[in-house]
Amino acid sequence: MSSSHLVLSRSKYDAVIFDLDGVITKTAKVHSKAWKRLFDGYLEKHATDDWKPFDDEDYRRYVDGKPRHEGIQSFLQSRGMELPWGSPEDGPEKETIHGLGSLKNAHFQELIQEQGVEVYEGAVQLLQELRSAQFRTAVVSSSKNCASILKAAQLLHLFDHKTDGVDAQEKNLKGKPSPDIFLVTARMLGTAPERTVVLEDAISGVQAGRNGEFGLVIGVDRTGHGEDLKKNGAHLVVTHLSLMMVENPDSLPPVIPSALDHFESIAERLENRRAAVFLDYDGTLTPIVEDPSEALLPDDMRGVLTELAERVPIAVISGRDRPDVQRLVGIDNIFYAGSHGFDISGPDGKESGPEQGKDFLPALDEAETELKEGIESIPGAWVERKKFSIAIHYRKVEESKTSHVKKAVEDVAGLHPELRQSGGKKIFELQPKMDWHKGRALMWLLKKLELDRPDIMPFYLGDDVTDEDAFKTLKGRGIGVVVMDPPRHTEGQYQLKDISEVKQFLQKLLSAQKG
Repeated sequence: MSSSHLVLSRSKYDAVIFDLDGVITKTAKVHSKAWKRLFDGYLEKHATDDWKPFDDEDYRRYVDGKPRHEGIQSFLQSRGMELPWGSPEDGPEKETIHGLGSLKNAHFQELIQEQGVEVYEGAVQLLQELRSAQFRTAVVSSSKNCASILKAAQLLHLFDHKTDGVDAQEKNLKGKPSPDIFLVTARMLGTAPERTVVLEDAISGVQAGRNGEFGLVIGVDRTGHGEDLKKNGAHLVVTHLSLMMVENPDSLPPVIPSALDHFESIAERLENRRAAVFLDYDGTLTPIVEDPSEALLPDDMRGVLTELAERVPIAVISGRDRPDVQRLVGIDNIFYAGSHGFDISGPDGKESGPEQGKDFLPALDEAETELKEGIESIPGAWVERKKFSIAIHYRKVEESKTSHVKKAVEDVAGLHPELRQSGGKKIFELQPKMDWHKGRALMWLLKKLELDRPDIMPFYLGDDVTDEDAFKTLKGRGIGVVVMDPPRHTEGQYQLKDISEVKQFLQKLLSAQKG
């Protein structure tokens, strides 16, 4: 595939991560000059009489793309020289790794002041086209000067996220060719590595992209070393970013109207009707967090729900175990449906749900044991048993090892044809293989509560792919509101961006029902 035919499509990818130096800005040359000034000065002082000056090959091989201090150590070792690491507080006068790092940064800042920041126009054009096509964009850099460079170049507005040398130090991220900095960035963008593009000009950078199993790693050859980039992991190599095209496909998610901005229309549909409100929990009433036990319902959200429950019927339909979500919400006069609706209870304390779900309990018990054995060697993965389902969490698993979790789940699912595999945000699930989901649970509750009638307007609010069944069920008879950012394809009729907008929407609904 030649670079002249390279097209980035939203049907294949969701985000593009750019390296900074040498890809967006021409500061690679400034860095190279600063490194040369640093090392030539040090070698002149400490090397033998026949020492060889620092050159472009040294820059590419030992320094480019690496964290500053790792680059210093790598180059000095190539010349048979060692220095103590010293302390991060070491100034440029100290002959330590950290001291030389401070001196290199001083040289770089001097050169920036002298020369300013130049950008590659093709990179800026590509960024603008990507933003227009609803790609998420981020910049990564091993440099601690990333923010100041972007500000000087007036480029900050073109990125959703930045991960630089300061962040890498705070998060204790390994330097390239480790994929850490890219994987963390993809996580912050909310995109999967396999649907994310990496643009890198450094050998260590393309190695990091391939090590992180990113969907497309593009080497940017500014200095004639394209073959080296290919050999070290680049799927493709381009010489100019202006050769790349961005497709604006018809398959982009349609723009879903905001439930807040269009509440007047919703209120008109509610006229002379009573609302019935059904909600997901995680990601809808509380933010998504790494540890599900820390997903606590904010007091102000509980207050709105409590007041609303005095006027309209409310049910929480969650993938969590029913007693768990009931404890977390803590409101007595509402309904709770756990395990995606397999386990339901109401204000009277009576428990119910599809009777045939109990037939699957022995298979779930066996699968739970097998799953725990299958993932015990994968750090960060854990199994959560619910009454009628099993959740396998991998939010804390290194991105490069999520495929191991997936395989373990698939292996166990293959042993139990009576169970079906599904998924959500950073979890896999095994559930009874029967025609039951959140949409079915919603209809069951509407009928049980005698709410399936023309004078009732049911609402469902949810954020996950498992909520799409409920949105589909409500089409033509109620209103589905999806909580999402960025946009995605959905059966929801309206959208809210986050839980703060969910609270505002519920407050508006409360006011409308008071009238």
